[in-house]
Amino acid sequence: MMPDKTPGRSMLSDPVGAWRRERLELLTLCRELSETEWQTQSAAAGWRVQDVVAHLGSACRSLFGPDALLVMRSTDVERTNDVLVDRRRDWPPSRILAEYERWSQVMLRFMGPVSRTVLARAPMRLAELGRFQAGQLLWAMVFDTHTHLRHDIAPALGRTVPDTDADRMAVVLAWMIAVLANQLHAATPEWLDRPVSITLSGRGGGCWVVQPDGSVRLGTPAGTVTQIGGVAAEFPAWGTQRASWRDRKVTVAGDADYGARFLDTVNVV
Repeated sequence: MMPDKTPGRSMLSDPVGAWRRERLELLTLCRELSETEWQTQSAAAGWRVQDVVAHLGSACRSLFGPDALLVMRSTDVERTNDVLVDRRRDWPPSRILAEYERWSQVMLRFMGPVSRTVLARAPMRLAELGRFQAGQLLWAMVFDTHTHLRHDIAPALGRTVPDTDADRMAVVLAWMIAVLANQLHAATPEWLDRPVSITLSGRGGGCWVVQPDGSVRLGTPAGTVTQIGGVAAEFPAWGTQRASWRDRKVTVAGDADYGARFLDTVNVV
């Protein structure tokens, strides 16, 4: 049997369990929110806390209805997300939370069995983010929930969220690396002509090597012209440009200018 070369896949042990735990983390926080907190501006530009949860709920629901085609065929996934949220702007928080709770549970019950079959490898397109395997939808949901909860909702409310675990962090990183690989492959930047390594330490971390063709694989820094180091838990912040990598614990060894140019282009959506 040929080894699986999907970026990060070999590091994942239980994506379904990771989704279940991250979902519960969000529900636990949301059930405690006051009306004022629901209406608080989140760290996601233009979205209240209520709108962020509406986005997460609509993302789950869209997979089981006509909006699935809207999402898959979109050429601007962020604009599509805004459209789905705008439909829910006037909903009360109770309805927003009920939609998320119901459809995230439907997805959990659906994707659990699917993840154990060959259907998990079925190809699918997700807007301009590129092509993925159906099972990777779970990765996307863990990433989206993790990032919005921990970097958009909790900070805006002055709330603390319990630390994540290695399984959940590994799923978050695997999705980000998969999207990054698609983005680089599609953009084919002319300046990307030598390999770069990204080593993220801490729970769920690992080392990935970016090749000039945009492919990203698990590997070692050996033979790369630039070696980027960072903390796994910080990658969702600077890897989505919610924060500058220069303000985080990111190191660049080797060709520093080349590394900085690479880091400035990283923007996983």
